[in-house]
Amino acid sequence: MHFDEPGKAHTEQTLKLAFDRGIELGLNEVVLASTKGDTAYKALEIFEGFKIIVVTYHCGFKKPFENVMSADVKKDLEGKKVTVVTATHALSGVERAIAKKYTGSYPVLLIADTLRCFGQGTKVAVEVSIMAADAGALSGNDIISIGGTGRGADAALVIKPANQSDFFDIRIREIICKPRDF
Repeated sequence: MHFDEPGKAHTEQTLKLAFDRGIELGLNEVVLASTKGDTAYKALEIFEGFKIIVVTYHCGFKKPFENVMSADVKKDLEGKKVTVVTATHALSGVERAIAKKYTGSYPVLLIADTLRCFGQGTKVAVEVSIMAADAGALSGNDIISIGGTGRGADAALVIKPANQSDFFDIRIREIICKPRDF
């Protein structure tokens, strides 16, 4: 499925398409990006029977020493048996700081930009799968991974996840949905 444009308006349809495909494939883990919790709460309504792993920005991403997801939202989600991972972006991290200060090519940023050729949400879906794997939140089996362009969700993939140290073992098995224009 392709959406005409990216964005938050596709969140519910993205989650439903991803859930249906996950059921068809017999999967039981979903990883999704959620900054403030909105996408996570919507996923709770749809992904019944799945282990839900929510990945959010690292502390200091927007403002030094502050989390983007509030402590109350994180606590509430965890109370609903959602695993919340707060982590540094797997496809930028320290390399982004180096790129801001120095000129040159940076391999991790090149990987991120290459994935963006499929859209921002696709890049995010790959990235959050790595972050969840590195946090020890995944079994190693195929997963549904969901990302978005800005807010909400507009891309869903079936991924064989891998840790950052084994990045090239990741397999994007299927693109369930993504924006056509971005």
